Amino acid sequence: MNQKFKVNGMTCSACSANVEKSVKKLPGVSSVQVNLLSGTMNTEFDSGILNETQIMQAVEKAGYGAELFSKTGNAAKAGEKKQDATRQEIQSMKTRLISSVVFLIPLMYISMGHMLSFPLPGWLHGAHNAMTFALVQFLLTLPILYINRKYYLKGFPSLFRGAPNMDTLIAVGSAAAVVYGIFAMFRISYGLGNGDMELISRYSMDLYFESAGTILTLITLGKYLETRSKGKTSEAITKLMDLSPKTAWVLRDGIETEIPVENVVVGDMVLVKPGQRIPVDGIVREGSSSVDQSALTGESIPVEKRPGDTVISASINKTGFLKFEAQKVGDDTTLAQIIQLVEEAGSSKAPIAKLADKISGIFVPIVMAIAAVSFIVWLIAGQTFEFALSAAIAVLVISCPCALGLATPVAIMVGTGKGAENGILIRSGGALEIAHSVNAVALDKTGTITEGKPRVTDILTVAGITEKELLSIAAALEKPSEHPLAEAVLEKARQERIEILPAEDFEAVSGKGIAAKVNGRQYYAGNLSMLKAKNISAEIMEAESQRFAGEGKTPLLFADETSLLGIIAAADVVKLSSKKAIAELQRLGLDVIMLTGDNRLTAEAIKNQLGLNKAIAEVLPQDKEKIIRDLQAEGKKVAMVGDGINDAPALARADVGIAIGAGTDIAMESADIVLMKSSLMDAVTAIRLSKAVIRNIKQNLFWAFFYNTIGIPLAAGVFYPLFALKLNPMFGAAAMSLSSVFVVTNALRLKWFKPAEGPEESHLEDTASSNIIQKEEDFMKKVMMIEGMSCDHCSATVEKVLSGIDGVKSAKVNLKKKSADVKLDKEVPDEVLKAAVTDAGYEVVGIK
Repeated sequence: MNQKFKVNGMTCSACSANVEKSVKKLPGVSSVQVNLLSGTMNTEFDSGILNETQIMQAVEKAGYGAELFSKTGNAAKAGEKKQDATRQEIQSMKTRLISSVVFLIPLMYISMGHMLSFPLPGWLHGAHNAMTFALVQFLLTLPILYINRKYYLKGFPSLFRGAPNMDTLIAVGSAAAVVYGIFAMFRISYGLGNGDMELISRYSMDLYFESAGTILTLITLGKYLETRSKGKTSEAITKLMDLSPKTAWVLRDGIETEIPVENVVVGDMVLVKPGQRIPVDGIVREGSSSVDQSALTGESIPVEKRPGDTVISASINKTGFLKFEAQKVGDDTTLAQIIQLVEEAGSSKAPIAKLADKISGIFVPIVMAIAAVSFIVWLIAGQTFEFALSAAIAVLVISCPCALGLATPVAIMVGTGKGAENGILIRSGGALEIAHSVNAVALDKTGTITEGKPRVTDILTVAGITEKELLSIAAALEKPSEHPLAEAVLEKARQERIEILPAEDFEAVSGKGIAAKVNGRQYYAGNLSMLKAKNISAEIMEAESQRFAGEGKTPLLFADETSLLGIIAAADVVKLSSKKAIAELQRLGLDVIMLTGDNRLTAEAIKNQLGLNKAIAEVLPQDKEKIIRDLQAEGKKVAMVGDGINDAPALARADVGIAIGAGTDIAMESADIVLMKSSLMDAVTAIRLSKAVIRNIKQNLFWAFFYNTIGIPLAAGVFYPLFALKLNPMFGAAAMSLSSVFVVTNALRLKWFKPAEGPEESHLEDTASSNIIQKEEDFMKKVMMIEGMSCDHCSATVEKVLSGIDGVKSAKVNLKKKSADVKLDKEVPDEVLKAAVTDAGYEVVGIK
């Protein structure tokens, strides 16, 4: 059984290591993963031997709080709860910091002001006022100790349980300074009573109260900065959670009712007006509209939705009214599953973290041992008690287990969040790490390299027949057919706005083609065998037919009762992004291999056009897994990219399985990485992101190890005999605080990662070409500057009125820039565009 828990009270990697050790000792536990950053624990255990209560009790015995990780059916509420908790933590740290500084400033002024010739009141000057001088510092230190009592309340109990952590180092170090200060006060008192001015002078200069106050304040400053930075690492999840609307309009008993989104049930008829977000997943039953899915899929162009199409939660209804039937609600919605995947990936561990975890488990005890040895060695070496104590305290407060513990999880959380922003869902830290080292990529052809459905690429006619006439006859013949190529012909006819005539006496001839009457005249469509059977010569276009076949296209020959009319060639066209993506993968040093069930001729044609390293043809779905195994046997680390339908065994076998174009099916267990879009460029982005994250983790680990390797010996006084270098405990505390902040800040640089960019896939129509790679049409573009738009409803209204103009291919409004990008397939006067927007109630201030 796998169960997730929320663990409270962890402050450093030693804490997470202690929790892991405590739970691993329990019988029936097979694996434990504790994430310091997210405060969660994933545990696999035998429910027949162990239960959740016993696991939580083990965590509590280790000194931490534990509770079952609870899900909510409302992503927005979960987001608000998480944001509130983060805000409260940041506010608490801020209050502690400000309060500490208020007392630290006068403390530092009194204790060190005389060194800088700052004026001090007369009652604090001189040996006869030494007790007052010490007492004032002590009284100023007490509030700082109380404000930051959390370190003592956690640190000392952890020490007594034999599981010290970062709080223990701070507590012991600062407490040692305070205890020594109190000891010094007694010595001053003794000196005053016995007139020993030398004793008074010596101890009044070594009170160490300012060190304790400064240590606690600087550590709190570092924790405050760290907490703020860590809050930014989960911004991607927070943004996703904020996408979910809080309410939904549903039709119940014929009445439109607004209800909380968590109350929507499967089967409800949900109503969405222009400008509103879609609350749950469903199937459109009435209405049509364009829907902006960019927040979830990264697809910038709105997608047209009609009855029968699916809509996904958190996407924006742009132009029309939609009524849809709820299919997935609560934790089953696309948005909820994305959030779950990103959170799970962020809380998982990459294999690279194992070394840091092992060190973290023994780090604090070793540091305490080094501090004790330093103290003893300096005393034996003849140094003063104050010198030895200062070295020991410096060792305690400069050591930073936090930097080690945060090095990996912060980078993984930021990286997986960045991927989610771009429609790339990474299921685990392990997948993220392995992806950076792949050296071969196997690509399924259909639906991955290509669109997955045939499209008309070429139309050739004999003399006296126009393309539109041939297309009209072809569409009439193909309409009753169920052949995959029939849909390609019909789609082309719809694009050309050709009326599809009814066909009579339809007949399908297996393996050859079809026959039917259109307007009382007999027509045939099919291959050469079909025409030869009807004694119709196709010699005039036989060469062209063979050329099309050699290019990987399927030629469809059309004839009437006596003669050939023309050829329409169709192919499963290559996506716009595929050629660039393959080139980018090769530029990263990867071998790119295509797997296809097509014949060798078609496979070779595509291989040559795309510059693939290798193409394996006539591959059955069940054979793909064996090919991946063979590649791995050659020593390659393989990523498999497929559509997740027939490729599940191969995706599971590959070192990294990447499911492309998953749409709403994002919970595919066979894939390590899920791409929400159908663009192969996202596979490039996923690998590049993996490389960036692992590079960042290595930088963090190097800094953490380097910092501790240099800092601890420096604090212990190793360099003092040779270079007279000795670290003041206050500087050690500052360095400890900044080391964690540095690691988190370095990880946040991943937020600037730029995804690989490729040509847009959507809403591009293919024209006849001699190539099966899809060509982008040349559209005229205009940019309109529009004032008066203030919300999504405004932008949806403007897009709707512009899209309704004859000649406007598409319109996309940018609300922030107050502009509209208008794509035209024929000339449209500026006055027409301006009038449409003005009539809608907005002001056009310019057209470019």
